[in-house]
Amino acid sequence: MSLNMPFIITISRQLGCGGALIGEALAKHFGISYADREIISETAQKFSMHEKDLYQRDEKIITAWQSFLQSITRCPDRVEHRPLPPTDKELFKAEKEVIERLATERSAVIMGRCGSYILRNHPLHVGLFLYAGMEYRIKRLCADCNVSESRAQKMIEESDKKRSDYFHQFTGKMWTDATQYDLTLRTDILGPERTLERLIMLAQEVLTHKEAKIIV
Repeated sequence: MSLNMPFIITISRQLGCGGALIGEALAKHFGISYADREIISETAQKFSMHEKDLYQRDEKIITAWQSFLQSITRCPDRVEHRPLPPTDKELFKAEKEVIERLATERSAVIMGRCGSYILRNHPLHVGLFLYAGMEYRIKRLCADCNVSESRAQKMIEESDKKRSDYFHQFTGKMWTDATQYDLTLRTDILGPERTLERLIMLAQEVLTHKEAKIIV
């Protein structure tokens, strides 16, 4: 595939479906950036936050009380400059700006953060939604995180709710609504390797089609 301008693949995914691994593999296959860490790093730097603190808030809505607790546990030298951590709206705006800039500079795979919605008008953007059955997701988490099945299910349920609330808060849309994406795929039916093969083929076709429309 040979495209004449930057293209973007955004991935929204359910916890435990293997979305992150697929995202990294897609970036490697196409020889483009996997921008997950970069978005966190730039946003954290803007608000003088530790990256691990921002990661804990990524794609989540926090209450005013949680925000207050975070403010009193931050490093003293950072609190001097910013007594309170950024609001959810401020964080979303900052990450949105990073995503939009990246999309004009180079091709990349972007995970979550409402990327599919933010870049919905980008001429060479493919929005993916990856999901899987609960049993598959539980087994993956048990293996990856060394937790019990009950704990894995609780983690999944909490993650689904947080990501759904976050997406709805900043887009007014339903996170799992297939109409928000170009492609949706259930990863446990084909397995990770065949899912990746299928996504590579489909993404190439969609991007080639979109580029042809631009040229015309």
